[in-house]
Amino acid sequence: MNRRSFISSGAGALMMAACTKTESTAAVLPTDGRIRSGGARMIEIEGGYHVWTKKVGDAPIKLLLLHGGPGVDHSYFECFEDFLPQNGIEFYYYDQLDSTYSDKPNDPKLWTLERFRDEVESVRKGLGLEGFYLLGHSWGGILGIEYALAYPEHLKGLIISNMPAGVRSAEVYARSLRAELPPDTQAILDKYEREGKFDAPEYQRVMMDVFYTRHLCRLPRPWPEPMERIFRHFNRDIYNYMQGPNVMSVTGTLKNWDRWADLPRIRTRTLTIGAKYDEMPPEEMRKMATLMPNARSWISDKGAHMTMWDDQLAYVRTVIDFLKSA
Repeated sequence: MNRRSFISSGAGALMMAACTKTESTAAVLPTDGRIRSGGARMIEIEGGYHVWTKKVGDAPIKLLLLHGGPGVDHSYFECFEDFLPQNGIEFYYYDQLDSTYSDKPNDPKLWTLERFRDEVESVRKGLGLEGFYLLGHSWGGILGIEYALAYPEHLKGLIISNMPAGVRSAEVYARSLRAELPPDTQAILDKYEREGKFDAPEYQRVMMDVFYTRHLCRLPRPWPEPMERIFRHFNRDIYNYMQGPNVMSVTGTLKNWDRWADLPRIRTRTLTIGAKYDEMPPEEMRKMATLMPNARSWISDKGAHMTMWDDQLAYVRTVIDFLKSA
């Protein structure tokens, strides 16, 4: 190689290296001019109100999450961010009306099961979801059942997590768990329940430190931050109106909700999830799956009501397998 060729070759190599370096460090940005919001959107629902939603991931499998309560929010689903997108699942948070990031008219006339069910349909339309999966946990499981009965044509699959098909049987089961608490704990609960003082600090402390650590989430306290956050944002007004003071004392508008006779009508492919230490009866979750023509169940052998936290890997593996097996 002559001197001119050597210099030319060296300069070309340097130029190529510079271009490669420039290309590898250049920002990758969209070119369509749309403002990005990290996936968060407000969806308009009936009455001109708006509810908060957020998309996580970008994949063919679409999953909409229905949180518990009523009056809790999406926070405790945030653990899914570490599992679902990496497995090809796009999912959507959604705070129901009067929950944390959504509008808060605080009007009991809006706190009906039918309106919340139709709210889910408004959210589906707003997000443009078709052939999607729905995961309802606890009170969200009630909504999931109601939605599957009313709007089955849009669903590809349904997950009913930690919620049986009737409220009364759940209350009876929770009271049986209460009867297993230490006698001094039961005495404290009895005292405040007779007085109707369910919000008394001592009553709440006993519920949190004894009952909930056994049957809500069995992880050591303090719980992971998203779990602790739901109690800071909890809308107790709507919970008391629809549920009552707690799962052992159901006095709200949901007290007579029962869909056992209607389960055979749900032909959507379904997974029911329960847990050995749940405040909801796990065997009823198993029974539900036998009554639906296209369903199966999974019962955690070590989790409680928040199975996605205290039996996390088994829970998310079960959910992922169900979503990807269609």
